[in-house]
Amino acid sequence: MSPTTPEATKKQITVPVMADLAARNESPEILFWVGCAGAFDERYKRVTRAFVRILDHVGTNYAVLGLEESCTGDPAKRAGNEFLFQMQAMQNITTMNGYGIKKIVTACPHCFNTIKNEYPALGGDYEVIHHSTYLQQLINEGKVGVTGGESFKGRRITFHDSCYLGRANNIYEAPRDVLAALDADLVEMKRSRANGLCCGAGGAQMWKDAEPGKKEINIERTEEALATLSGKAEALANLGGVETETGTPGPHDLQGSIIAVSCPFCMTMMSDGVKNKEQEGKVQVFDLAELIASAEGINAQ
Repeated sequence: MSPTTPEATKKQITVPVMADLAARNESPEILFWVGCAGAFDERYKRVTRAFVRILDHVGTNYAVLGLEESCTGDPAKRAGNEFLFQMQAMQNITTMNGYGIKKIVTACPHCFNTIKNEYPALGGDYEVIHHSTYLQQLINEGKVGVTGGESFKGRRITFHDSCYLGRANNIYEAPRDVLAALDADLVEMKRSRANGLCCGAGGAQMWKDAEPGKKEINIERTEEALATLSGKAEALANLGGVETETGTPGPHDLQGSIIAVSCPFCMTMMSDGVKNKEQEGKVQVFDLAELIASAEGINAQ
């Protein structure tokens, strides 16, 4: 899969900043919450760019906070530092309330969960949408036709459920509906949806050293993803945990296969897992926004 198209590379997009709109007495339909990973992580910046190109492509009236956006406080809260969390949260709430923000879309399930479920208690009441749900809405409305770009027909894809999107907020179908629009060969891991296995980075685990054990969680999850993509029945039969799917996909060449994610933490952990298994030449890890942007012919690094 080529992550760019010549047309998309040529088009430069100026992202609207909330302060500039406010100076003109204008307000956006949605605030795109970029998040720390979307702003600073080199790999996830590509997801931010892909999603922005989709927003621009469909004519969404949006803006970002830019330098006024701070960390939501999710890592601090998960690590037990409630004081720091409330400081960070109140700073963001004061900024957004000052602009009269009503609707927020973000590509990070951690930001999504924190702003949606924990900011209201501190005075931050907003309609918060994860980008998988927003992409699903755009596809259902016919604004995104997933045509004109790269074809994924017949490509084997498995989706890794983000804990903060799935178990924490019960969003399972939106990402799968988005992938279904690609007309790819979507295969489910045995441990999926409510029984999905964590990538190993949630609950502030991203920021601490691994604890003693036989295997890193992301390696276990990657092994399951690779076995699912290749249809290795023996490997899938030896999995532990509670299974959602009972069937086994048929044998398939790993070349060109994709692990789809919807979270920057999952992106890092699954990508590291694929590299650990030395399969990065065959299997790639992509966010939903990158896949849709590529299928629409508007993706660019």
